[in-house]
Amino acid sequence: MALVQLAEVSKVYRSLQGSDYVAVRDFSLDIEAGEFFCLLGTSGCGKTTVLNMVAGFEPVSTGAIRINGHPIAGPAADRGVVFQGDDSLYGWLSALGNVEFGLRMRGVPRTEREEKAHHYLELVGLKGQDHKHPSELSGGMKQRIQIARVLANEPQMLLMDEPFAALDAHTRADMQRELKRICSATKKTVLFITHDIDEAIILADRIGVMHAGPASKLKGIVAVTLSEAERERTHDRFLEVYRQVHEMIRDEVAISLGRNRDEVANSRMRAH
Repeated sequence: MALVQLAEVSKVYRSLQGSDYVAVRDFSLDIEAGEFFCLLGTSGCGKTTVLNMVAGFEPVSTGAIRINGHPIAGPAADRGVVFQGDDSLYGWLSALGNVEFGLRMRGVPRTEREEKAHHYLELVGLKGQDHKHPSELSGGMKQRIQIARVLANEPQMLLMDEPFAALDAHTRADMQRELKRICSATKKTVLFITHDIDEAIILADRIGVMHAGPASKLKGIVAVTLSEAERERTHDRFLEVYRQVHEMIRDEVAISLGRNRDEVANSRMRAH
């Protein structure tokens, strides 16, 4: 049995005016234990909504999501979320203090939690930086703290919502390599949200491509059976997978852009 099962899941948002917005409709997906799954789609396709439902931040409207066969009814310690920005870091705490924060809230003794925090700071490449505060660290280092903090709580699964989107290209490439190394070392299951085809191919075991929103669902899944050497952007096999994924998402990008243009045009007409 898959670790996570999403079965015919839909999410409907109610507006103050009483109209419905269907973000996701009939979305089904199984994620295996230890798998790195990238969910790829255009802006507004509902990929973050899917992640929020798996995290337990949002209830499903219809359908069911299960982890280890048990329904997800809310956030829990078996799932850890790494956010896009660094707003969730506490500026008044050191790197060590941020990483051990969750353990402290759970009542873990000081010696044990500091030992775990040091271990995970070293795992993410921040050994010797434990005394520094977020304001003293680069964007990439802040993201490493977020990852270390989630890992310190030892969840079964990492949920990552475009965590490297705000980083420059060089730092982003470094973080992608680091994340692959960390996931290889910890054997964590990962659901990673991105709109970047290159990033998905570099990281994923499988890539799920979503239809354009609203009322989106999976269009298809691409298995990425590349070696580490073949995950270089210039490798022929990397380019083969890129073309396959690009072909799947190309029409969805066109649909999304067309809808955006229509919305702008309608908005201008209403204004006049």
